[in-house]
Amino acid sequence: SSPRSKQRFVAINCAAIPNELMEAELFGYARGAFSGAVQRYDGQLMAAEGGTVFLDEIDDTPLETQTKLLRVLEDRVVSRLGENVWHEVDFRLLAATNRDLEPLIRAGLFGADLYERLAIVTIHLLPLRERIEDLPALAAHFMRRFALEEKREAITRLAPDALAALVAYPWPGNIRELRNVLERAVL
Repeated sequence: SSPRSKQRFVAINCAAIPNELMEAELFGYARGAFSGAVQRYDGQLMAAEGGTVFLDEIDDTPLETQTKLLRVLEDRVVSRLGENVWHEVDFRLLAATNRDLEPLIRAGLFGADLYERLAIVTIHLLPLRERIEDLPALAAHFMRRFALEEKREAITRLAPDALAALVAYPWPGNIRELRNVLERAVL
């Protein structure tokens, strides 16, 4: 129902971006800002204009980048690396982590100010092993999705013994592991 629902959704896996590239990826850079910057790049935050940015594994964001991200959230402006010009931005921010951020804050590994800015609305999801009753619905969803992607006949249910095996497994890799297992099964 959000007015942003038809706008761009930019998902960024913070753990997958090397620390030295994180700022350039988020904030962009000017041509000539560093060796190899042969053209201007707006960055993912500007690319999400009017839409939503999803920062997955936010706890893997370097502290220096966290400070700059806080400025973006507070002032709603972005400056590309190598520029002294500020550009207004308008996006909704969602962030996720699989770690408790409060101990990271106490250890000086995550910024308290950024945490307070992000924690306006928090949703704590238990790991799959602690809400195993969700597994049948999740499994059905993934099976349908992968069958459609592979242009195969839709798979509507799992055999009872297959479902029992999935329910009995502890899922240390959480829902991502379930997704991968089911994708392999469909393939």
